[in-house]
Amino acid sequence: MNGSVEETAGNGPLEGAVVAVAGAAGPAGRATLLRLAEAGATVVAADADVERLAEAVDAARYAHGGAAVTGETVDLLDLDATRAWADRTEKEFGRIDGLVHLVGGWRGSKTFAATPLADWDTLHNLLIRTVQHTSLAFHDALRRSHKGRYVLVSAAGASKPTAGNAAYAAAKAAAEAWTLALADALRKEGDGDGLPAAAVILVVKALVHDAMRAERPHAKFAGFTDVGELAEAIAGVWDEPAEEVNGKRLWLTPQP
Repeated sequence: MNGSVEETAGNGPLEGAVVAVAGAAGPAGRATLLRLAEAGATVVAADADVERLAEAVDAARYAHGGAAVTGETVDLLDLDATRAWADRTEKEFGRIDGLVHLVGGWRGSKTFAATPLADWDTLHNLLIRTVQHTSLAFHDALRRSHKGRYVLVSAAGASKPTAGNAAYAAAKAAAEAWTLALADALRKEGDGDGLPAAAVILVVKALVHDAMRAERPHAKFAGFTDVGELAEAIAGVWDEPAEEVNGKRLWLTPQP
């Protein structure tokens, strides 16, 4: 194996870990790349936006001199391409210890009756299909890691849909159900030494970042989760044993 990453004894659980981040070019992705790099992980980022991805990778490298952060464009709507990304990553770095799913998107309407079903088609691809493909593509490598984590970021609306968010809430709920099925598979694949990996859902109401605050200086953003706090929570998933977090919804906002 080329460039195999060795664990460093005595350091945190992410020191020397290899973590893939899907949907890494947005504000949440940037914060996550920074936090994982700070924790000593080798970060393999993917996004459909080449320019924004390059900026996010460069920012993480600049903030943490010498950090191992790479990026590539991957079509996550293509299962074969997603499997190839997982295979390349494991071959190059020797293992994969995590997949963080940050692919997002939102569509809404003023009323339930006005919901365009085209919104469902869009959100199905962004929020469900990418979860299906990344979980299937990375499942085996995460099991081989012995500290693998699949992390989905979901929304409180999946548990309490509103009239104008029918398509979005339904897509998020489906993504959660798929992730919980992965968690059940990992539980059943465990042995006397514990679970081989864990699938975890982090739930937010919505995300906020500095640019949003600058655009709306008087907004309260009540219940929103800062992208830095989200990144901290993502990194924290590795702090707990797989048995403690597998199949759990970890709420970063008050439950509805």
